[in-house]
Amino acid sequence: MEPDVSIETSSMIRVAVIPVGPVPPNHLRDYSAMLLRHCTISLSTISSFYTEHQKSPFSNQPWDSGSLRFKFMLGGSPSSPWEDFQSNRKILAVIGLCHCPSSPDLDAVVDQFAAACKGYPSALVQRCFGFCPGDSQLEDGSKREGNLILFPPSDRQTQEFHMNTMVQDIAASLLMEFEKWVLQAESAGTILKTPLDSQASLSSEEVIKAKKRRLGRAQKTIGDYCLLAGSPVDANAHYSTALELARLTGDYFWYAGALEGSVCALLIDRMGQKDPILEGEVKYRYNDVISYYRKSFIQDNAQRVSPLSFELEATLKLARFLCRRELAKEVVELLTAAADGAKSLIDASDRLILYVEIARLFGTLGYHRKAAFFSRQVAQLYLQQENGLAAISAMQVLAMTTKAYRVQSRASDSKHSLPSVSTLEIGPSYADGGKMHHHSVVSLFESQWSTLQMVVLREILMSSVRAGDPLAAWSAAARLLRCYYPLITPAGQNGLATALKNSSERLPSGTRCADPALPFIRLHSFPLQPSQMDIVKRNPAREDWWAGSAPSGPFIYTPFSKGEPNDTSKQELIWIVGEPVQVLVELANPCGFDLMVESIYLSVHSGNFDAFPIRVNLPPNSSKVITLSGIPTSVGHVTIPGCTVHCFGVITEHLFKDVDNLLHGAAQGLVLSDPFRCCGSAKLRNVSVPQISVVPPLPLLVSRIVGGVGAVILYEGEIRDVWISLANAGTVPVEQAHISLSGKNQDAVISVAYETLKSVLPLKPGAEVTLPVTLKAWQLGLVDPDNAAGKSASGSTGRQSKDGISPILLIHYTGPLTNPGEPPENGSSVPPGRRLVVPLHICVLQGLSLVKARLLSMEIPAHIGENLPKPVRLDNGSTEEVTISESKADGLVKIDPFRGSWGLRFLELELSNPTDVVFEISVSVQLENSSDVDNPSVDQDAAELGYPKTRIDRDYSARVLIPLEHFKLPVLDGSFFVKDSQADGTSSGRTLSFSDKTSKAELNASIKNLISRIKLRWQSGRNSSGELNIKDAIQAALQTSVMDILLPDPLTFGFKLSKNGAGHAAKLDSPKESNVQVPSTSKGSVLAHDMTPMEVLVRNNTMEMIKMRFSIRCRDVAGANCVEGDKATVLWAGVLSGVTMEVPPLQEVKHSFSLYFLVPGEYTLVAAAVIDDPNDILRARARSVSSNEPIFCRGPPFHVRVIGTA
Repeated sequence: MEPDVSIETSSMIRVAVIPVGPVPPNHLRDYSAMLLRHCTISLSTISSFYTEHQKSPFSNQPWDSGSLRFKFMLGGSPSSPWEDFQSNRKILAVIGLCHCPSSPDLDAVVDQFAAACKGYPSALVQRCFGFCPGDSQLEDGSKREGNLILFPPSDRQTQEFHMNTMVQDIAASLLMEFEKWVLQAESAGTILKTPLDSQASLSSEEVIKAKKRRLGRAQKTIGDYCLLAGSPVDANAHYSTALELARLTGDYFWYAGALEGSVCALLIDRMGQKDPILEGEVKYRYNDVISYYRKSFIQDNAQRVSPLSFELEATLKLARFLCRRELAKEVVELLTAAADGAKSLIDASDRLILYVEIARLFGTLGYHRKAAFFSRQVAQLYLQQENGLAAISAMQVLAMTTKAYRVQSRASDSKHSLPSVSTLEIGPSYADGGKMHHHSVVSLFESQWSTLQMVVLREILMSSVRAGDPLAAWSAAARLLRCYYPLITPAGQNGLATALKNSSERLPSGTRCADPALPFIRLHSFPLQPSQMDIVKRNPAREDWWAGSAPSGPFIYTPFSKGEPNDTSKQELIWIVGEPVQVLVELANPCGFDLMVESIYLSVHSGNFDAFPIRVNLPPNSSKVITLSGIPTSVGHVTIPGCTVHCFGVITEHLFKDVDNLLHGAAQGLVLSDPFRCCGSAKLRNVSVPQISVVPPLPLLVSRIVGGVGAVILYEGEIRDVWISLANAGTVPVEQAHISLSGKNQDAVISVAYETLKSVLPLKPGAEVTLPVTLKAWQLGLVDPDNAAGKSASGSTGRQSKDGISPILLIHYTGPLTNPGEPPENGSSVPPGRRLVVPLHICVLQGLSLVKARLLSMEIPAHIGENLPKPVRLDNGSTEEVTISESKADGLVKIDPFRGSWGLRFLELELSNPTDVVFEISVSVQLENSSDVDNPSVDQDAAELGYPKTRIDRDYSARVLIPLEHFKLPVLDGSFFVKDSQADGTSSGRTLSFSDKTSKAELNASIKNLISRIKLRWQSGRNSSGELNIKDAIQAALQTSVMDILLPDPLTFGFKLSKNGAGHAAKLDSPKESNVQVPSTSKGSVLAHDMTPMEVLVRNNTMEMIKMRFSIRCRDVAGANCVEGDKATVLWAGVLSGVTMEVPPLQEVKHSFSLYFLVPGEYTLVAAAVIDDPNDILRARARSVSSNEPIFCRGPPFHVRVIGTA
């Protein structure tokens, strides 16, 4: 059998192309390529070379449309025993190719060519082409006559034209030789034999039959030459005659040959035409050809020679003619019949050629699996031959089958698809035109298909070892071990590992292979950089360039950014030139041997990243997460497709994408096994490689707490300074820096030395600055994690910077711009900034505990004098009495201008010390300095009044009294009350105290002003001090009595001596208003048995007119009424009861009367009134429940000291 046969092969003239002399390989390929372009020579182009010596036997020669077809046999071919049967098998011409510079002696070239031509006795034309001859060779060649033709040096186009001319000359010469042979065969006849004839018995009957068959065989051979000469009509005429003669003589073998030739003549005559009628005719005739070849089979010759090869060859020719997808069924039947016949072939080379042709035709149909099967048969036949060339051929053939079996090398697959996953692609190339269900595919994959793939890879491994190709052997063993380790026993896995090591020993050091072996590598994660290395996008158009950016480690994208969906595909990773980065990858060794990875590092092809290799040892059936690091070297983008691994002596690249596909297939149950799950690794979500950009170098601030790295342990309210050191560990200076606060309890940071940091800018690389930060411990609540830890400092959590309750310092800083002299066009060209997160780890321990707070009040009656206390209008609008006293403490006890009595109020705080240390408590009250220029004696420096310290031992309690300055608001107005709203939205007539609702801003400001002036400080030991937060306690204590403390009474009453009675009593004046020195025993006294005129002043403190009825009572020290009754000791003149009057808004009304004291002693005057028709404001102030309830106002008591004798 012959390879690459077709129906048209019978019309091709075989020309042997042989090198003559030493010809360099590259020149030989070049010369052969020029020759192979001229496979078809039109008859119209050879007319100038053709000479008709006598009448041509080709009477129907198509000179206008016909052509001669050549089949150039590079290197020649041996003669075939079937040349008489099929003339196209003969070598009819020999062309020699000579490189003249390598063969300077042309005589030797001629002799060598003549010797080579002797091996082709059937050759009718011989030519030797000499290329690139020298001048002397050209001169010598011009004198020669013969077959040597020199091609002078010229350009390529000229040489190709010269070559075309020479081939036309050869075609004309062959045509004339064909004419001679046909004329000679018709006149003299010829003896034609085949191997079948030589094996037949030579009985007398057979001799007679052979003589009869000679004429038919001659006609068939003449038809072959007519076909070679390009005259299909003449050939068909001779074939028709041969068919008749062969049928008469029963020469079925030659009959089949003549019939095959007639089909070729039919196709040549209708060249370029293909219609169903022609296809049907060809199929009909070729089926007869196949059947007649089968009839010519002789059982006696079956062991020696058989026409079976011609039958199979005819089958292949018909299959090639019909080979297209529309006729796939018929082609498959023909090829299947040919494959069945291969078992009966005697010659192994015929079987090899048959399998090659069947594989080609199946591949042409698109049935790649069937083609791969027969290619494996070809490889098996090659492997049966004990030589290296056969092993190389087997390896190459098997390599072509790997794509069909989905085990191809990654070097031949540009898509780098994973074999195990891609096997499940269902389509035209999956199966032979059939459809398979999904479950059938999985079943096939799990059972037979994987085993078949393993067999193919094992065959490639064996052929590569025999062929001496260690790289191919390593690749096959790597694919076999990586893809099918679950189906291989531990002993087999060790054997493959040994094969990998043996192959690598025969390879040069540093050899790379496109197919990875072990381990399996998947991307685990990109670890977040420390908070000291956060990157923030920079907006140069704003002074606060960090505004609107949410730093999240090295990632520009964060799911907490406003307006951004949580899509990981938008992640962008920022790396900085010169700063080390890390990537976590997970390695798995699912095999039963120790895996030593000589080196593994990140694979980066962009050229701007230096990866650091590490060495890893993986025990059997184990996985490990490792950290791979590197340093970006220049600005640009970085792509990390996978890792580069040096294992088993060869360097390979492991792509993350391949393992992701493998794990995806394993999750769907389509792949044999998950290498990570079988190694005990936890399920990991799919991590995609983000877009990585490298930016120019940035400054890097590193912080540390001076004096220690632990938490700062503070008692509640303790104030302490913490020193934070900032050092620039980068390579560029810090140009801008801004400090802000974040997190919880930001009030704990009292002050930060902003100016200290700004004063050292720009902070050069390696420079350091220390910033003082003043902290104040906050009050522990019920939900504080430290409170549950008791008195131990270990109660503070270790993640306060993220989830804790400690405040955080945020320092946003940037380096210089890329081009300082030019403003950037857009934000993308500006290097980003950074954010330093400095968590202030504060562990707050429970300190002094405030048990309760309450308000204590005391009212001391005033002595009646000639003048009432003089109220002074202060800046804040409140009316207070300015009392000039020699003692600072007296400043806290003042006469209430609206009541006329001495008021003294205390805030009592009960404190408990549950700690194991001793506290000293000091209370200070900030005094309000008067702006009255008339009081120069007021001590302006005494802005704060201190009290003696109180010591509280551990596990003890103590009470602290804080004097409160008594003050009132100037006017009782309705704006300080809030109406209560009913559920139905209507306003009720009942007014409630504003203590139950939100009060006005002025009222709140007054309360806050009072609270802010009281400080309770503590000290424990020598270095621990702080301030106790009593704001809430004071607020709660004042809430119950805030109306009485802050709001004035609707009516106030004041008593004084009238002017005309001043001579009868000592004056009750201040030293400033009187120069009269009164002894302390008689100061503010009146005389007994003397009529003393007095006045009572009634003041309306509201904005409305008040009608009232008031009365005056005088009581002795026992509280008995001294004016009424049988035992009255005081006589009076005027009206003391039932006095009716109207007091205008914010005005005073005076009522005069006189008293005559009969008995010396201490007396008390009290005024009281009942208000007629009170309004809602008065009822709210009096906390009246019913509208019919009378509103009663009582004034403060005034003391009268009566001196004299009874």
